[in-house]
Amino acid sequence: MDPVPPPSAQRFSLNDRIIAVTGGLGQLGHAFAVGMVDQGAKVAVLDVTAERAAIEARYGARAADPNLLFLVADVTRRPALERALAQIVEHWGAPPHGLVNNAGIDTPPDAPPEVSGPFEDFPEAVFDRVMAVNTKGVVLCCQVIGGAMARAGRGAIVNVGSIYGVVSPDQSLYEGRRQNGQVFFKPAAYSVSKSALYNLTRYLATYWAKAGVRVNIVTLAGVFNQQNADFRARYCAKVPLGRMATADEHAGGVIFLLADDASYMTGAELVLDGGFTAW
Repeated sequence: MDPVPPPSAQRFSLNDRIIAVTGGLGQLGHAFAVGMVDQGAKVAVLDVTAERAAIEARYGARAADPNLLFLVADVTRRPALERALAQIVEHWGAPPHGLVNNAGIDTPPDAPPEVSGPFEDFPEAVFDRVMAVNTKGVVLCCQVIGGAMARAGRGAIVNVGSIYGVVSPDQSLYEGRRQNGQVFFKPAAYSVSKSALYNLTRYLATYWAKAGVRVNIVTLAGVFNQQNADFRARYCAKVPLGRMATADEHAGGVIFLLADDASYMTGAELVLDGGFTAW
């Protein structure tokens, strides 16, 4: 096979690329979508809602950008993803060149006791929901949108992983809750759901290599989002850089993996965690 031509002189360019990002109305999804548009991409923002008020609340004036297409899609429902793909093709005339599997749900530090108690008592229904969104949802998106890219003979997929898919949650980070007489354990469900994505990434990277589709994963750490002060202090003490990330800091890594600059990178993990997993 002849070598692929080198990347263009414009670094991290996504000019004329169509990218689908799931969970696009979330904090990270917004940062990814805006960052990709700024690099020349046309971005389909998939989320469970497309209410104009929610879109404008997150995107502000950028909501009117013609390079942003807002679509309703529940990642746990294959027909919804197939409709979204058809809408993208109808709107821009081609299937996506890239897919960012960002949609996910977690148990935050201020979660109520019924979903943050001991492992032995964690609700089965909540576990099923986390797995459905965080793991099954990625599989379905890859089947539908990744499959379309493979048929087109090009594309890049970025799965959004987590430090808690690589290492176990440090339960001492939540000691402030327990000191106040509350029961809190970071649940296993999120870790289980995210850890599955690492081998899915490797599987699809080898499965679609000859079809011209690259598949990589980013390992992200805590993003500042008005968490309580005690949790932030404990968390930041564990990070070599001494702070939480901003959503924008994660966008650069995602854009790199989508761009031709990463043309020889597949089946790999890009760690953006401030050094959290380095010790």
